[in-house]
Amino acid sequence: MGEFTYEKDANGIVTVTMNMDGPVNAMNQEFGPLYADMVNKLEAEAGLKGVILTSGKETFFAGGDLNRLVAVEPDQLQDLFEEVEGMKADMRRLEKLPVPVVAAINGAALGGGYELCLASNYRIAADNPKSKIGLPEVTLGLLPGGGGVVRLTCLLGLEAAMPFLLEGKQLPPAAALKAGLVHEVVEADALLTRAREWILSVQGDEAAATQPWDTKGHRIPGGGSNSPKLAPKIAGASAMLFQKTRGLLPAPARILDVMVEAGKQDFDTALRYETRQFCALLVSPEAKNMISTFFFGLGQVNGGASRPKDIPRSKVKKLGILGAGMMGQGIAYSSAMAGIEVVLKDMTQEAADRGKAYTEKLLAKRVQRGRMNEAKAAEVLGRIKASADMEDLRGCDMIIEAVFEKIEVKDKVIAETEEYLAENGVWGSNTSTLPITRLGSKAQNPKNFVGLHFFSPVDKMPLLEIIAGEETSDETLARAFDFAQQIRKTPIIVGDKTGFYTSRTIGTKIIEGVQLVAEGHDPLRVDNLSRLIGMPTGMLSLLDEVQIKLVTDIYRTQIGMGLLDPAEEQNPEARAMLADMLDNHDRHGRATGKGFYDYADGSKTIWSGLSKWRKDDAEISDRDIQDRILFRPVLESLRCLEEGVLRSAADGNIGSIMGIGAPVHTGGYIQYVNTYGLDRFIARCEELADKYGPRFQPPAILREYAAEGRLFQ
Repeated sequence: MGEFTYEKDANGIVTVTMNMDGPVNAMNQEFGPLYADMVNKLEAEAGLKGVILTSGKETFFAGGDLNRLVAVEPDQLQDLFEEVEGMKADMRRLEKLPVPVVAAINGAALGGGYELCLASNYRIAADNPKSKIGLPEVTLGLLPGGGGVVRLTCLLGLEAAMPFLLEGKQLPPAAALKAGLVHEVVEADALLTRAREWILSVQGDEAAATQPWDTKGHRIPGGGSNSPKLAPKIAGASAMLFQKTRGLLPAPARILDVMVEAGKQDFDTALRYETRQFCALLVSPEAKNMISTFFFGLGQVNGGASRPKDIPRSKVKKLGILGAGMMGQGIAYSSAMAGIEVVLKDMTQEAADRGKAYTEKLLAKRVQRGRMNEAKAAEVLGRIKASADMEDLRGCDMIIEAVFEKIEVKDKVIAETEEYLAENGVWGSNTSTLPITRLGSKAQNPKNFVGLHFFSPVDKMPLLEIIAGEETSDETLARAFDFAQQIRKTPIIVGDKTGFYTSRTIGTKIIEGVQLVAEGHDPLRVDNLSRLIGMPTGMLSLLDEVQIKLVTDIYRTQIGMGLLDPAEEQNPEARAMLADMLDNHDRHGRATGKGFYDYADGSKTIWSGLSKWRKDDAEISDRDIQDRILFRPVLESLRCLEEGVLRSAADGNIGSIMGIGAPVHTGGYIQYVNTYGLDRFIARCEELADKYGPRFQPPAILREYAAEGRLFQ
């Protein structure tokens, strides 16, 4: 069993070293008794002069036991409430000791770990830039339930605490010092020595052993919640939260509520209120979805669950990129930032130089914002060689083509440049829809050919969709996976079926939005309701961004290649509408100023020509509009899992959120079904299918899982 090592020195200073079972210290069932026993000993200790709390692990403390928390059901909430209140009572006992308590933070202190630090009088962090300090619970749909909301609000004030509580901002030690999260930052080997020195320096100083909120006359920095000058800021924060979350993420609103209560209630009452809000959030579907995907699912994906096994890790040293346009220049920047030597090749030196200038512009912004010095920026820029000379590609470990999305163009560049790859080099095609098996058939080594679907803008979008062609070897997939992680992208590996995963799935929600307009419904209503289910933008606005012409061209190309049968089209009215808009009205999308909206002078108005499709007698509920737009990509994700296009539910969930804008509160399109309830979801699908067509029929995998009582994991 793990332990808290308890050592008292000749000066009466007790050092408690947390060394629990497992790789990290965590607030699990083992923690409570260990912590309570520690406080009991300290309260009974004769001649106690001070306490140092530190860790025997590489990290200081990792936070709550999410395996346990995600499994909590509503009927267990009373027991959980009492357990959390008991732990918080022990934390109060520690901070009320008559001697100073120091948190010696040797590594990362996040969530519950930083809450332990806040219950100490003084916080000293080791100077490790890889360490992070903060309260990220909101990113998992939770709030800090160990006193973090109340203590940080009392420490920093409502306004200053907001980024850390409402956004989950995490800081390295030096920045944490500047923000007031810690008192000192020292070299790691001086951490405990400095903690002892500080305790000895404040002997007899009652204030040093008293928390600010326990000091008589304490005022919250900036004023309490009742302060007239804070009232408009609180109202503004509330309005901003709703604008950002659309009421679909309860955690930020509840955190703000606790912050406000902390600013007007006595300290212990506010702590109890925080516990109630924590417990209420814990059993919400949003929290379960976000914990399942952003903690467990992301860990599974980044841990390489879909990466072919028993293949050594690899790194790309020299990368060739064909095409210095929007995608190519973004790949070049991301790769150079990761320390890779890049050859950015285009038809002319001028075009290649323009592509390199994109990296120069992004680096200049980093320098201007203090995120990089000029020497480092010059080093990164120096890794990119802009070129029009094929010979510069010779010896590349990997070449990625990012040329025009035409199969004949891609065939031409592989024929011209594949010979320049190093022996056993990997060829990657950046395509969102063209079949990898077909493209790879033109390669000299199809086993080394792989799809690498980047998302725009590459420097901001975190996902890389890796597509396995029929001939792609496991070694090539593993090397592509490793490259993705090398350039700090999250990789998912998918099968080579029409549209792969992301393009195929995002298309369903877009075309369903168009279908609703083609049926005669108000386009503004369709656009607004799709935003209110958590989509980043309305479906018609999204299609304008993607371009009606591009989507229609891809659809026609896929028909021409025999990949789609128009007789099997599930949304024929929508396809006919898009063809009419494009061919008869020249409505290409936002880039030309004319799509579903007219764009001019930074504003947009709905195109009056859409009245052609309006029907006065068209009736539909808001719920049906929203479910049609949300259920289509959910069902398509399940079909991708059923067909083997997806290798795991985690890949689908991460891919849908990071790549194609699945609403965050769902935890991803597949996870959404788990908390909706499989039987209930099937019943709703059947209802939609009866009203709107067989595209809403539940796939066999859904019925199978429901019959077996399984969840998608």
